[in-house]
Amino acid sequence: MSQAVVRTLLGAAVPGLGFIMGGRKRLGVAVLSVAVGLVAIAGIVAVTDPNAVLALAVSPGRLLIATSAVVLLGLGWIWVVVASHKLLRPVSVSYTGRLAGSLFVGVLCFAIAVPTTFAAETVMAQRDLVGSVFKSESNSKSATRPTNVNASDPWAHTPRLNVLLLGGDSGKGRTGTRTDTVMVASIDTRTGNTALISLSRNWMRMPFPKNSPLHAKYPDGYWDPSLGDVEQSQYYLDTMYDTIPQKYPGILGQTDNEGADAVKLAASAALGLDISYYLQINLQGFQQIIDAVGGITVNINYRVPIGGEYGLGPGANKPKPPSGYLEPGPNQHLNGHDALWFARGRYGLSDPSRQERQRCTIHALVNQVSPVTLLTKYQQIAAAGKSLFRTDVPQELLPAFVQLGLKVKSAAVSNIDLNSAKNFPNGRNPDYAAMRVIIQKAITAQATTKPAHSPAKRPSAPATRKATPKPSVTPGGQQNLNDACAYHPSTAGS
Repeated sequence: MSQAVVRTLLGAAVPGLGFIMGGRKRLGVAVLSVAVGLVAIAGIVAVTDPNAVLALAVSPGRLLIATSAVVLLGLGWIWVVVASHKLLRPVSVSYTGRLAGSLFVGVLCFAIAVPTTFAAETVMAQRDLVGSVFKSESNSKSATRPTNVNASDPWAHTPRLNVLLLGGDSGKGRTGTRTDTVMVASIDTRTGNTALISLSRNWMRMPFPKNSPLHAKYPDGYWDPSLGDVEQSQYYLDTMYDTIPQKYPGILGQTDNEGADAVKLAASAALGLDISYYLQINLQGFQQIIDAVGGITVNINYRVPIGGEYGLGPGANKPKPPSGYLEPGPNQHLNGHDALWFARGRYGLSDPSRQERQRCTIHALVNQVSPVTLLTKYQQIAAAGKSLFRTDVPQELLPAFVQLGLKVKSAAVSNIDLNSAKNFPNGRNPDYAAMRVIIQKAITAQATTKPAHSPAKRPSAPATRKATPKPSVTPGGQQNLNDACAYHPSTAGS
């Protein structure tokens, strides 16, 4: 009986081998040929046509087929194990031997069923995520995204892709959604080199393109000139997402997210960039996804408040002090709650300091999540992602976006300094024209950078372990995020 058990194990490891050893050579060769053929085809496709793999990973229809295939392959594998054992076990065997053999086969079948089920559930989680967040172009509406884009090569005539990143906060006790985080990622589609541009939440007079119906409503920018040159918190950039759809519903035409389209138009005009798509992140969902990946490690250079309210602005909560602080230190590992407050804490601190922490948070998340973490915790990540993201990127462009994302991960990511001291010492009247000049110079300089021939090695945690002086940044210049996010404890959150 022991010999039959060993042969059954070999037949499970190499499907078809059990049939061959049991005398059913034709059947065994057929099963073995199918198994080897499937493995060979999968390997060849993965190596020679990675685009096909990407297309599979972001297509709900293909993912459903893949799930069915995984289940059928698992059931077929179990049938091979059971049938091989029946063929290999001795004709005359004791009851104890038969029971032991059956138990062994049961364990083998369980060992096959568990990873098969996990794989099927993971594929379905991916399908659910893609279907929930990304809609096909025919099933979604946008007033601002490009039309007639060639999905097979969408960047052919797009040397730089500009994407608006919004951090939406609709927390407890707050009216509507406040976009406290507004950034633009300008990506060189050839090299993956990326420039991040942060917009201050309290900017006023945000312009709109002259061909936009919103320009007719706000010819002097997003503010009320009749109130004079004073702080108008109701016209801060972070109110636009809610205010425009409420005040002028439908003004931009058919769209699934009029607030995001309004902010996209304003950011395009203010920065002089053609912004194609937006990605909106729900801050509570962000906390869940950080927990799902096991947290992130960052350098904290000064005390960062947890909570706290000034009580200013439309829809704000009552004034209250912070409930606590994140203390300074190098290589601080943060869970979702603390990472969220590291990115958004601003009580007693400046907006530029918070913008820098937000960039460092994104930098840490992109660089520190390992393939092993994605594989083992993907279902939790996908579940969090469903409540985390909102976007106008159509489903058809996902393979191209994934490829571009891989370029970005191994390329240079920098921040463009907009010279706040000169161009927006406060938010009342920013010099958008001067900022546009800075941005164009920085992007032109980055475009001359040659693409790397091999992916740069990324540290699993911030490289800084000892305090180092913070590198000086030329106003209007660029700063590498590895330097900006290092440990500089002498700096304050100003």
